[in-house]
Amino acid sequence: MIAHVFGIVVEKFGSSIIVDVHGVGYEVQVAASDFDATLLDSSVKFYTYHHIREQSQELFGFSSLMAKKLFELLITVQGVGPKAALSILSLSDSETVRNAIANSDSVFITKASGVGKKTAERVVIDLSDKVGHAVRASSSGIGDIRVASISDEALEALMALGYNLNDATKALEGVSNELSTAERVTQALRGKP
Repeated sequence: MIAHVFGIVVEKFGSSIIVDVHGVGYEVQVAASDFDATLLDSSVKFYTYHHIREQSQELFGFSSLMAKKLFELLITVQGVGPKAALSILSLSDSETVRNAIANSDSVFITKASGVGKKTAERVVIDLSDKVGHAVRASSSGIGDIRVASISDEALEALMALGYNLNDATKALEGVSNELSTAERVTQALRGKP
């Protein structure tokens, strides 16, 4: 299993990026936001999901561990393969997609290429309780439930320690974003805000 690739971007085409890792080029399929953010001749690290089928092997890459975990949740849903999951993640940033699932917003999910109404409904039904709490906007525009951003280093650290997305999100509820990453992780592990 290839867990991640770290190297230099040598080519970009379609939704794929070729990453040169010490002379070996890995073709990595990425979400639209990662594709747009990646520059030729830049150094990159993608967390990868290695998909093996009878006729082919494919690498799907993600700039954050949280995006990879959300992808892995998506492909557990019946009717959602890796390409459909990547299409769903291409709709917006990972936090927006996670929040849409948590809010049971199947209409948002149907905007993904190749994802129909029934599949989108299945995604929100199967995953809404697995992706953490939804962010509810108050009249001031500030969420009344604190949810860490998908690119939050503390959230990624908890995931690296073995927490799933839902548990990591719950652990960080009430923990101040003003603290350093280490302090936030420590408080989340202690369960004290």
